[in-house]
Amino acid sequence: MEPQSNAAATMALEKEKLSSEVHSKPGSANGTTTNDNTDSETGAAETTPTPPAPAPAPAAASPEHPWPQGIKLASILAAVVTAYFLVFFDIAIVSTVTPPITSEFNSLVDIGWYSSAYTLASSAFQPLSGNIYRHFSIKWSFLVFLFIFEVGSALCGAAQSSTMLIIGRAIAGLGSAGIFTGNATIVANVLPAHRRPRIMGINMGIGQMGFALGPILGGAFATGVSWRWIFYLNLFLGIPVAAGMLFNVVPEAAPKLPARKVLGTAVKSLDLGGFLLVSPAAVMLLLALEYGGSQFAWNSSVVIGLLVGAVVTFGLFFFWERSQRDTAMVPFAMLQHRVIRSATLTSFFSVPGILIADYYLAIYFQAILNDSALMSGVHLLPKTMVMVVATILTGALTQKTGYYLPWIMAGSALSAIGYGLLSTLTPTTSVGKWVGYQILIGAGIGASVSGPMLAVQNIVALKQMPKAVSIVLSMQNMGSAIWLVVANTIFNNELRKELQAKMGVIGLDPSEVISAGARSIRHLGLDQAGVGAVVQAYTDAVDRAMYLGVAVVATTFLFNWGLGMHNIHTVKREEIVDKRAQKKEEASKA
Repeated sequence: MEPQSNAAATMALEKEKLSSEVHSKPGSANGTTTNDNTDSETGAAETTPTPPAPAPAPAAASPEHPWPQGIKLASILAAVVTAYFLVFFDIAIVSTVTPPITSEFNSLVDIGWYSSAYTLASSAFQPLSGNIYRHFSIKWSFLVFLFIFEVGSALCGAAQSSTMLIIGRAIAGLGSAGIFTGNATIVANVLPAHRRPRIMGINMGIGQMGFALGPILGGAFATGVSWRWIFYLNLFLGIPVAAGMLFNVVPEAAPKLPARKVLGTAVKSLDLGGFLLVSPAAVMLLLALEYGGSQFAWNSSVVIGLLVGAVVTFGLFFFWERSQRDTAMVPFAMLQHRVIRSATLTSFFSVPGILIADYYLAIYFQAILNDSALMSGVHLLPKTMVMVVATILTGALTQKTGYYLPWIMAGSALSAIGYGLLSTLTPTTSVGKWVGYQILIGAGIGASVSGPMLAVQNIVALKQMPKAVSIVLSMQNMGSAIWLVVANTIFNNELRKELQAKMGVIGLDPSEVISAGARSIRHLGLDQAGVGAVVQAYTDAVDRAMYLGVAVVATTFLFNWGLGMHNIHTVKREEIVDKRAQKKEEASKA
């Protein structure tokens, strides 16, 4: 009898816990947040704050959300992490395979489009991908985006013309948008919050490995076999990704309507009106940034027209989104939430901090130290490897302590110091110094880069995760595009100014030197003094670009604080809804 009475008491206690769950909490000034208990990670909500748990209980399947376990969990995580590697790898390979591609297709004029087509498609589709994951099966949405990505890679590998290659890059970019959103969404749906940081650290680290290995493997394939095989490699790596998802179930936060019903109301449910506004706005902005200062002057009618068109269309988009309230692709209630707003602004500045160093260290190695493209990639490994280790270590520390903000702040400080030291590079800087500078900036970026996404995953209800994730990723894309263009403008202006000042020694017009490219400055027929002057001009230009890196990563300090000193072991998720829409709905029910 005693076991039975204990069991009855246990059941009664569980019922009491469930009946006392808190279903709402006071809203902010701009929006209302409600506790989403269908996404509970512990099985019962807390009615009073509890101290941080030093050793959270192992993840067990809660009554509300069936967390995968064992080999099923491992195979799902392996699939999404490999997919993350693939998209970063695909972004990075173009830099080293472009020369043989342009030689085969005689397409030097198209060189910018091999990267831009990918970026434009990804940025334009990123906001919609969140709504797709919100309304359709997470598993099958991810597999469809993976298929699109692989089709694009196959077209690139089989391309018979430059145009076909550009189309393939655009299709792959569209697929990558969904893979990025799906990656963070799936991790949030298969792991409770207290187990997420370590995996997100590994995830970001593996992605950076793809970014580092892309130029190295791209150069090796282009030299030893064919540039086509670097795209075909994506197809082989995609097989285990597809298998890991096909034979497993990704739990959903809430039941979803059949796909046919969603498609029947797609204009409203997917916010296609918003997509038809934000997509051309993003494309116009990115085209203006791509053309400005290169193919067209910044004050040309083409660039000004694109910028004006982008501003007007973005304005219409925001007006439309405000009218759509909680069904919007970018709900204003989310933008008004402090953590999400801070995460988007932090990402707008922090992710470009990775790319500026990569781009201009590559120029430093190739133009100033006379590295080949392959050796330039090798010499960037200290930064990348340290970044990988720091990202994984920070994830583990966050999981252990429950706090992410201290590591984000420390990482931002290290990144700013690292960029400051990189701005002192000279043609005679020792190997030990530029390796040490890379280690410092790699540690800083690694410690801070995954923090904003962790903050969003930690605070947002699972069923709203895709939208929140796509908002952060869209700002990452936009920030990367904008700040790389600003860095390029600073670099080119400084380079032209320095070449003009040294023209008496160089003996060539600055335009001739610039058009020759960074790898060809020693093949211009200049004497030793002339080559030295050109090298110094490139050095000064790289240093000025690094100044921007200091400013960009230092700016993150302004927004990091908004992420909050939250403990992932105790904080409760919130369903973020529009306050006015909620009041209207309550009034109609009354």
